[in-house]
Amino acid sequence: MRVKAGLRTVRWLSLRLAVLWLLLVPALRNQAQDNYEIQVYGADTVPAGRTMVELHSNYTADGEREVINGVLPSNHALHETLEITHGFTPWFETGFYVFTSIQPDQGWQWVGDHIRPRVRVPEDWHWPVGVSISTEIGYQRSSFSEDTWSWEIRPIIDKQWKRWYFAVNPAFEKSLHGLNSNQGFGFAPSAKISFDLTKMIAIGAEYYASLGPVGDFSSWEQQQHQIFPVVDLNLSPKLEFNFGVGFGLTQSTDNLIIKLILGYQF
Repeated sequence: MRVKAGLRTVRWLSLRLAVLWLLLVPALRNQAQDNYEIQVYGADTVPAGRTMVELHSNYTADGEREVINGVLPSNHALHETLEITHGFTPWFETGFYVFTSIQPDQGWQWVGDHIRPRVRVPEDWHWPVGVSISTEIGYQRSSFSEDTWSWEIRPIIDKQWKRWYFAVNPAFEKSLHGLNSNQGFGFAPSAKISFDLTKMIAIGAEYYASLGPVGDFSSWEQQQHQIFPVVDLNLSPKLEFNFGVGFGLTQSTDNLIIKLILGYQF
């Protein structure tokens, strides 16, 4: 009994130290609407010893047409992002991203790389909702982002209730180097709701926003708000399929984006 109690104490301390490390490590991430990885995270992590490989393909059918602060326009750009995530324990994973962009008249270019450690609340705690927290470390070239270095903390809460699924990601972002490095943390929430039509097909909606600095939100037209009607296919526990078409709701948001996520777990 003493051995089991000791193991539970070690797991308890390890999880909390990992959460503290995630909060303190400076993480780096692009703005919420940079259109490289458009995804609302669920609380689950990749199982220990397994690796998930995902390809995020996002095409901006109607977006920004001008160069702004040295950043290339998004209109008719195709963004391809490779994401590789490995599960190290039942409650800890690390993801790695390679961002690329195919620009009209510019060709295929490397944009940057990110690394994303994440921890979750273990299932044996029996919480009523799924909870995890992630952060990202990375870099983006100045021709693709006003802020080449930034810090994001992303709490994740989700719940499967019968045929309904809900997820909320109230993310906080801080620019560490670039145009907005003198500002505080920005608030960039996202959320998802879906309904299982069958065991294999779910339809729903995803919402993405960037509201500006916490305590001093930008005006409505300067904020970014997007709605994506989406379809998810649950063909296999090892496969991931997410398709959506996003519509911008403000002047600062790209008007029309088509996204596709394909994933396979090894």
